[in-house]
Amino acid sequence: MVNIGPTNFQTIPPLVSTIPVVQTTLPIGAVGVEQNYVIRQGDGPIKVANLFGISTAELLAWNGMVSADQWPFAGTTVRIPPTAQVLNPVIAIAPDATAKPASSGCDARPAGTYKVSSGDSLFSIRKKFCVSTAALLAANGWPSEDVILAPNQVINIPPANQ
Repeated sequence: MVNIGPTNFQTIPPLVSTIPVVQTTLPIGAVGVEQNYVIRQGDGPIKVANLFGISTAELLAWNGMVSADQWPFAGTTVRIPPTAQVLNPVIAIAPDATAKPASSGCDARPAGTYKVSSGDSLFSIRKKFCVSTAALLAANGWPSEDVILAPNQVINIPPANQ
């Protein structure tokens, strides 16, 4: 056993960090959380970036894209960076007046409209028309499944099996 005597701590130099200081604050008005957005027919990177108040370059980079040529198809979910200025924007979409009423079933069927009946839910409508929840939300511009359906409300129905 080695006997160690008292240490003169004044001889030890103070620690100095060599790591550069990084500023991690978000811009004023930023949402501060990452969001998801389901691309709708006709959405492009400029339109989506403007919707959330961010630059197109930032939107593309956040999703691992180098150019707008890599923009995905409708129905695809993209990530919105925390620097966005808008949280879950509500996009009002009027039913397509030129679309004929959609027929139920899983056979090949074009898009159409549907008048909501009493007791209908998103689940029952998507099962009736063989569409995914994401496609139904995107076709109507709804931000989430928390939408309230009212009897006689006319909604857009995407093509079958989407």
